[in-house]
Amino acid sequence: MALQLYNTLTRQKQVFEPLDPANVRMYVCGPTVYDFAHIGNARPLIVFDVLFRLLRHLYGVDHVTYVRNITDVDDKINARAAERGLSIRQLTEETNAAFQADAKALGCLDPNIQPRATEHIASMIALIERLLLTRHAYVAEGHVLFDVPSMPDYGRLSRRPLDEMVAGARVEVAPYKKSPMDFVLWKPSAANEPGWESPWGYGRPGWHLECSAMSWQYLGEVFDIHGGGIDLVFPHHENEIAQTCSAFGHSVMANYWLHNGFLQVEGQKMSKSLGNFITIRQALKDWPGEVLRFNMLKAHYRQPIDWTLASLTESQRELDKYYPVATQFAVTSATLAPEFLAALEDDLNTPEAITVLRRLYRETLEGDVALAGTRFASSGHFIGLFQSELADWNPAPILFDKSHVEGLIAARLAARKAKDWAESDRIRDELIGMGIALKDNKDGTTSWEVKR
Repeated sequence: MALQLYNTLTRQKQVFEPLDPANVRMYVCGPTVYDFAHIGNARPLIVFDVLFRLLRHLYGVDHVTYVRNITDVDDKINARAAERGLSIRQLTEETNAAFQADAKALGCLDPNIQPRATEHIASMIALIERLLLTRHAYVAEGHVLFDVPSMPDYGRLSRRPLDEMVAGARVEVAPYKKSPMDFVLWKPSAANEPGWESPWGYGRPGWHLECSAMSWQYLGEVFDIHGGGIDLVFPHHENEIAQTCSAFGHSVMANYWLHNGFLQVEGQKMSKSLGNFITIRQALKDWPGEVLRFNMLKAHYRQPIDWTLASLTESQRELDKYYPVATQFAVTSATLAPEFLAALEDDLNTPEAITVLRRLYRETLEGDVALAGTRFASSGHFIGLFQSELADWNPAPILFDKSHVEGLIAARLAARKAKDWAESDRIRDELIGMGIALKDNKDGTTSWEVKR
């Protein structure tokens, strides 16, 4: 099966055809390093790590270039550094070190390149100069702004009406703008703010410009995949496209745009005001990184995910069951289950891949040890699971509500009687995830016991 990816640009699933199979290129928006990353930030980390692993498997480790930037110049950084009494460099170094540690704890591979915005100012100035030459930008009162009306197909990615774009962009109202939608490419810096000398005076780049410049420098004028969270579609990614396409005269910046869905906590939007704001660092104090990763992958990346204590507990239980089996087998990418790989090639369908993983686990226990066991261990390892030795894995204590277990078993028996096999299997998998082993008896009853 050929790799298919859902392209936000075309609003459809497409067969992935790289510009150059010998150099598959992907750019993903990285952190703005002013504070600890939250659990919502973990989702693109994990999603695009799985895609990176898959691309390396399909095209070769040496034939994939994954760039994830580090934004280390931003007004939020300036404000937080002043608030904490730190230099900007101290704050960004400290925050980036924490981010890198969090990503590693989540089982993410290092991207090939992690460029810092502050080290690419020359590329940003060069990009602005191209936009001025092509009359897609203008200088006004020490600012350089992108002239949005100069690009007829602006809004092609987000497909929003103009009035929604004006409201959604939260653009600064300024008398020197030609159009309310025009956005900053370069702005003046005060003496106590980070800045660089430029043809337009001492100043600093706009956020959108940073990604356009860094992707251009490392991946070229047009590349294969650009990824990020769904919240970045507008205005950030829309503005990246506007800058890059206008500067180089191409109709696209990247051929495939991938976006992961939102994350909410216990059914609510995550926010500090609601008291449900969770950083990756906080979550890692309570759960192994693999539990957070597995829990994230149980939902399809394009769908919203509800981050709940119940789902985390179930993910821990399930991995507790798998570890003693998985760690008995050597892992190689050559022994991936074909149907597991096919699920990933179908727009990173990790829920289906995990369904395959569960079946392989059952088959291993039922006696098909050599083949199913090797495929089970290799497939799980491929998506970043089973990275520890068994001795290093700490199972959670098994806590369960007996009446809840028996209620689920009764519901499963009812589903089997109605020949609703899909529901029966779903309930069985839920019980397995809770650490409950079932035995269907000849008299039609089901007995159960708690097992690791």
